[in-house]
Amino acid sequence: MDINAMLAGVKCTCGRVHTCAIEKVYIERGAISHLRELCAEESGILLVADGNTYAAAGRQVEEALAGKSYTSVIFPGESILIPNEAAIERVEAALSGIGLIIGIGSGVIQDLCKYVSHTSKIPYMVVATAPSMDGYASTGAAMILGGMKVTVAAGVPRAFLADTEVLRNAPIEMIKAGYGDIIGKYSALCDWRLAAAVNGEYLCEYIYGTTYAMIEKTKKNARGLLERREESVAALTEALIIVGIMMSFAGSSRPASGSEHHLSHFFEIVGIVRDEPYFPHGIDVAYSTVVTAGLRKALLARPFAAAQYAEPRAEYVAAMERVYGAEVGAGCVALQDKVGTYGRDRVSVYRQKEMEIRKILENTPGPEEILALLSLCELDMAEFYSLYGEEKIAEAVRYAKDLKDRYSVLWMNYDMQEN
Repeated sequence: MDINAMLAGVKCTCGRVHTCAIEKVYIERGAISHLRELCAEESGILLVADGNTYAAAGRQVEEALAGKSYTSVIFPGESILIPNEAAIERVEAALSGIGLIIGIGSGVIQDLCKYVSHTSKIPYMVVATAPSMDGYASTGAAMILGGMKVTVAAGVPRAFLADTEVLRNAPIEMIKAGYGDIIGKYSALCDWRLAAAVNGEYLCEYIYGTTYAMIEKTKKNARGLLERREESVAALTEALIIVGIMMSFAGSSRPASGSEHHLSHFFEIVGIVRDEPYFPHGIDVAYSTVVTAGLRKALLARPFAAAQYAEPRAEYVAAMERVYGAEVGAGCVALQDKVGTYGRDRVSVYRQKEMEIRKILENTPGPEEILALLSLCELDMAEFYSLYGEEKIAEAVRYAKDLKDRYSVLWMNYDMQEN
């Protein structure tokens, strides 16, 4: 698939013209050398990385920028970098005289650069160091602000450079994370169709179909990814970028992020609040996709509820604050109050559209199929249960839905409980 041709825009049968503002995408051996011509007219460049990502690609970036004036912000590589107010402040403190930001890294680094680029109006480029997630080309920056996991509307990079020799040598856990993030799209796409049926949300068949095609392409490359084959890593990176472009086309992360991402955000947020370990994002997404597939299977196996589940508000708010801590718990409740989720009757819609909804749930791979796909890339569900335990996973299923103002099967699972 010609990514750069896709960037020129697509006049779609959904009635929209889909566009993405990225100017150039390079996924090839030696891609970083393109910085030389991309930055030919630039002065005042800020490089942002952590110790690990700079070790992976910093030398190549410096060689490409030979003769240019640049400065660097390098975060420690020994600990997990959190894209919060402190990290933002450190990057913003280095912006004097800067005309271009270059992020060297993957998830957190590119989200941080994307956010600062948006708030400062300084363009940015990304030099990828791992094929670990799909946010490179999306218009959302996944940040942790005020203790909450939020997706902030932001711009895409001016250019994206992925040197396949760098990417194939990324930690294998990061490669598995990219694979897992793509497999998670089965869950996200099902939630999108479910939201269109239940809430009348916009859904584009071109975006849906293109995202689905990237899943089908990626799952054929599992063995090659484990063997670090350059062509397999390139194919995974292309899939991640195209999915990111589909998010830009949709104007939201809907095609790529649903209940499986909400669960992964739960484990991350609770991990930070409680100082407990959590998996890299894409691996959490992969395991969480098994959980959401199990919820769909359970919903299909029983009659739809006659009435919506009701829980005393005071008890629910107290439980939220116990799980998340007072600040984040209150923030979740305020978010759902703002969009009116708690007071909405969805069960009447479920019953009215039961045949359509059951078909949507049935047309998504079940937990056994997802488990088989994860095993192809040596992702073992036993690790998920070992790290989090049954109680924490049950809390995630019940309360992760409140982290976002987005409908998913997590809400349906909650609504359909017996009173």
